[in-house]
Amino acid sequence: MRKSAVTAAELSSAVRNIPDFPKPGIQFKDITPILADAGLFAGCVDLLCGNFQPGSIDAVVGIDARGFIFAAAVAFKLQAGFVPVRKKGKLPFETHEESYDLEYGSNCVAIHTDALKNGTRVLLVDDLLATGGTAAAAVKLLNKIGAQIIEVTFVIELGFLNGRERLQGANTRSLIVY
Repeated sequence: MRKSAVTAAELSSAVRNIPDFPKPGIQFKDITPILADAGLFAGCVDLLCGNFQPGSIDAVVGIDARGFIFAAAVAFKLQAGFVPVRKKGKLPFETHEESYDLEYGSNCVAIHTDALKNGTRVLLVDDLLATGGTAAAAVKLLNKIGAQIIEVTFVIELGFLNGRERLQGANTRSLIVY
């Protein structure tokens, strides 16, 4: 894989802070400026690919919904399949599901039962690691079906929320850590 001409610092400077969104007290990290700039987006995808070469990953799994944007581009670059992990009820075929707790309530993610085979080498990609609930559920789901998680990669990690601790020791990498 060729080295990216874009640095993590350049990506970080493009991320826009939106105060009090979606509710008061939250500093939302808006990645749309990265997506809107062709050079930054391509560089971000290069960085997400890391040191992986085409053929080293069988499938790139993206987490609903912004993770799909990055994961699909990474899958294309690595010549791997793309597999979505979606919220329960959003996939049309039979699914495996994993529930997880939220601050107030719970949620559930799902993957098609035929999406991955036991031993499939997987790169799990999402845009943001915050408290880690959704990513941890995706990791549990992939482990349950026998996927071999090579790495869990994020564009942004909110390190102060300690979400990484919930990922069951998975090899985790983030391009930007706040």
